[in-house]
Amino acid sequence: MSATRKSWALSWVSRSHQSLVFGRRVRVLAELLAAHIPRNSSVLDIGCGDGTVSSLIQSALPLTQIQGIEITERAACRIPCQVFDGTHILFPDASFELCMLVDVLHHTNHIGEVLTEAARVSGRFVLIKDHLCESSLDYHTLKFMDWIGNRPHGVALPNNYQSRKQWDAHFGSAGLRLKNWQEHVPLYPFPFSAVFCRKLHFIALFEKRA
Repeated sequence: MSATRKSWALSWVSRSHQSLVFGRRVRVLAELLAAHIPRNSSVLDIGCGDGTVSSLIQSALPLTQIQGIEITERAACRIPCQVFDGTHILFPDASFELCMLVDVLHHTNHIGEVLTEAARVSGRFVLIKDHLCESSLDYHTLKFMDWIGNRPHGVALPNNYQSRKQWDAHFGSAGLRLKNWQEHVPLYPFPFSAVFCRKLHFIALFEKRA
């Protein structure tokens, strides 16, 4: 495929994803995540993207203060955003009441390090939305989903999906204690939900161990 045709195809994928999926996905995510965030709290959104999800959360929780960090500068970010190296977070210990990672950890090869940093910077809670991968079918479905949602934007795709057992090991090593685990995350309308939901997603709230 020529570079021009490839560019057109990626542009078409991006527009289709935006119109059919993205709007509903961010609205549902913001609603589900907001239910776990203490009112009047300070939040660090690690890997905030363009800040859309956090801006919707902030609209629902107007007294909540949300700061974002990203690996590249986002001039049009919808929340205050600083650049970081993807692993080390340049805030002191317990700077925020809650740290949030929304579909971030499967994009890094340093899951343990990022989780440990999130726990350090958090004064109490860590809130995570990510994927569960328990089979080859899960892996290839998630890989396709990531390609559709992220490839047109040049996002790195290491496809580092984890099973529940692997996740539990990461959480334990970071000193996090599970408070709430949710696998019903209805991000997509029917018929997409039959393929792209089916326990491939989770939202989990953790508290730091004393």
